Amino acid sequence: MANINWEDENLRHRYRHTASHIMAQAIQHIWPEAKFAIGPAIDNGFYYDIDVDHKFTEEDFPKIQKEMKRIIKQNLPLERTEVSREEALKFFAERNQDYKVELINDLPEDEIISMYTQGDFTDLCAGPHMDSTGQIKAVKLMSVAGAYWRGDSNRQMLQRIYATAFPSQEELDSYVNMLEEAKKRDHRKIGKEMKLYMFRDEAPGFPFYLPNGMILRNALINYWEAVHDKWDYLEVLTPQIMKRTLWETSGHWDHYKENMYTTVIDDEDYAIKPMNCPGSILVYENEPHSYRDLPLRYRELGNVHRHELSGALHGMFRVRNFTQDDAHILLAPEQIEEEMIRIIKLYDEIYSVFGLSYDIFLSTMPEDHIGTRADWEEAEGVLEKAIRAIGKDFSVNEGDGAFYGPKLDFVINDSLGRKWQCGTVQLDYQLPGRFEIEYTGSDGQKHTPVMIHRACFGSLERFIGVITEHFAGKFPLWMAPVQVKLITVTDKQADYAESVKEELEKAGLRVELDNRNESLGYRLRAARNARDSYICIIGEKEAETKSVTVRASKIKDEIGNMPVEEFKTKVLQEIEEKLVGSIFEEK
Repeated sequence: MANINWEDENLRHRYRHTASHIMAQAIQHIWPEAKFAIGPAIDNGFYYDIDVDHKFTEEDFPKIQKEMKRIIKQNLPLERTEVSREEALKFFAERNQDYKVELINDLPEDEIISMYTQGDFTDLCAGPHMDSTGQIKAVKLMSVAGAYWRGDSNRQMLQRIYATAFPSQEELDSYVNMLEEAKKRDHRKIGKEMKLYMFRDEAPGFPFYLPNGMILRNALINYWEAVHDKWDYLEVLTPQIMKRTLWETSGHWDHYKENMYTTVIDDEDYAIKPMNCPGSILVYENEPHSYRDLPLRYRELGNVHRHELSGALHGMFRVRNFTQDDAHILLAPEQIEEEMIRIIKLYDEIYSVFGLSYDIFLSTMPEDHIGTRADWEEAEGVLEKAIRAIGKDFSVNEGDGAFYGPKLDFVINDSLGRKWQCGTVQLDYQLPGRFEIEYTGSDGQKHTPVMIHRACFGSLERFIGVITEHFAGKFPLWMAPVQVKLITVTDKQADYAESVKEELEKAGLRVELDNRNESLGYRLRAARNARDSYICIIGEKEAETKSVTVRASKIKDEIGNMPVEEFKTKVLQEIEEKLVGSIFEEK
């Protein structure tokens, strides 16, 4: 296993699934009365659901891990056997493993039943697994939580132990360190400290933007609009609530209704829009078009609502109301490849401003889809050709397309190496036909356009959450809520500090003055906790020399004393160039 290819998703699954069996065996050794439910591999680890009178706590983890290491050291082979339904039921019933018995009874009659044995532990499992326990090198139990059997709140509450496994202790340590850093960067914690946004029980899943959060949001919007002006997008805004008949035509009523909020107006069914695309089609329908008008690029910062389950809500990452940075492009089929290349170049421009790299995934036809397989294959081929034409690499997500067409997902990589699906480009041959929209071709005949749905941020809310963690709240200066914090040493510098504030604000900078009757150390800590970009200390010397002593949230050491004019010129340059780091950092 020295050369294990950890990039192989199937191998990672086998590795961690094997580790889950080792954890269950260790728990069986320590608590022989334990009953086991399921123990799958998941992203970044695995878990096992257990029914036992003992209440697990993190204090139990060292004991369980010690036993796991002993089992690993034994290098026990994992042996697969196929048995009859009767044999399997008898085996697990004799051992009081009620959950396994239920699982077997629910299997189809013709299902092959397999079990895996390692030493004195046997589990009902389809596999696959590693060859032996000795191939597992580094494991760590992470947390314990409650989980209803089969997700049914009317069933038994089980104890779920989450854990992870890596091919080496170094990789495991690196992952644990990343998690610790991620806790410090939690956008919910930082958002509270920086007074960006909040959530209330009165509106679960609906974010409230605070004044600092609105500064951040508006900076993003202003940048987004400037970029889209340059790339020739026309701005539109479509209604929040539209009739059921519209959503039936689009297919959302049949394929997406469980995620939609609906209402009745004048005895007719309406829906609050979960997506912006049908509205853009109505805009297109408003007047006749010819091939000379295409591509028509409509952009819309559309406010949408989707009914997410309460358990899925997570800060700004998963909300019920968000603003999509949408664009809908109507074009002729022969224009698709050129337009796709153009979109990817636009995405490159936007993501580079935040210092974000990304991976592209081509998502293909799902089981629940509209349109013919031929249409889908053609659309998937066009997307693949466009990616290759611009020299990008991509991976394929089989069956993960939207119900109306294949898509490219842009998965960004943050500063901790985590991946976030933000941007998307969806190629749609279906909606234009369902709405019977047309353009007049160069041949004088009527033709149906193709529609491209695309969003770069994905949603403002999710993207704000991602970049809050990516930058640990220390945003690029152009979008920082507080760009300069002035802190006086004593009251004697109050007049000078006010004049500096006025001068910087006249230059367009966002400035706050802290001359509270608190210690200098207290006010400095408050500014650091608020992630204020530049902290300028003003004492007697600074007042005499018309200067400031500068510190930056992104730089560990003090930058030093400088004239106000020099400081102002530098920070304005940093904003103009949209630098990710500080202009005062050593090159």
